[in-house]
Amino acid sequence: MKNNIVKDGSTKKRASRLTLGPLFFHWPAEKRRDFYFRIADEAAFDCVYLGEVVCSKRESFFEEFLPVVADRLRAAGKEVIVSTLALVTSERERRAIESHAAAGGLIEANDVACLQALQKSAHIIGPFINVFNEGARDFLVRNNAARIVLPVETPAHSIGVIAKKKNVEIEVMVFGRQPLAVAMRCYHARAHGLTKDSCQFVCSLNADGLPVDTLDGQRILTINGTQTMAHGYVVLLNELAQLQKMSISHFRLSPQNVDMVGVARVYRSVLDKNIVPEEAMLQLKTLTRGVPFVNGFFHAREGLAWVEDNRKVAS
Repeated sequence: MKNNIVKDGSTKKRASRLTLGPLFFHWPAEKRRDFYFRIADEAAFDCVYLGEVVCSKRESFFEEFLPVVADRLRAAGKEVIVSTLALVTSERERRAIESHAAAGGLIEANDVACLQALQKSAHIIGPFINVFNEGARDFLVRNNAARIVLPVETPAHSIGVIAKKKNVEIEVMVFGRQPLAVAMRCYHARAHGLTKDSCQFVCSLNADGLPVDTLDGQRILTINGTQTMAHGYVVLLNELAQLQKMSISHFRLSPQNVDMVGVARVYRSVLDKNIVPEEAMLQLKTLTRGVPFVNGFFHAREGLAWVEDNRKVAS
């Protein structure tokens, strides 16, 4: 992995690197471009993931902006990684992965269909490929996985066990709506009386996803095209020190329709021990506009739970 250039112009490799995961939502191309330009110019990320993960029909909208966005991020000293689809369903999609691999850039594989094309060079395993134990980790490392992004459902104890291997980097998602599933059918289109083939890209109407309530009115999920997500934002701030002790190298923030530059500043400050998690939590609440916080999976609870005291977690 390349060293990162920090804002003071020096070059060093941070022990705790902050990453921006791929954007799951279908934002207008210009909004998406300007979002990444601001990330390049102002945000304290060491690594940024680009690429369409949810629906291949969206790819053409942003395709013309990808080169200039990637160049601007690299010029700002950020590592740029291309993320693949989470559900590869066609020959065209498979060939696109092979084309990315041939180009020589670092790729995040989010479907096992990508692994054969990527096994000859270093690559990253995304959170949509289930790695819950040492056996899965070791198999992927033998096939040139240089970093593994763990599934969002992974509890603290399992994270600690998987992270014990020293020849692979481990990344954990610590902020944002957690991706739970990707399906062949498009729930977003169905909610508007449309089909997936004639969806009219209605997912673009909801910049932060379409909320879903239970019959008794409890808001627990968010729909984003073919993707099902948690409603609340996972927030692992109290848990960052524990994750650092586990030798987690990369800490992922998932892009949301909020001030992600501000969110990155909060997390970077906690990782660098410049502020305490309690103060960071107050700052984060001012940025997230009332969306509830969750951390249940980390604490071996149901995902929508919020555990205040992380000392109850066995590492």
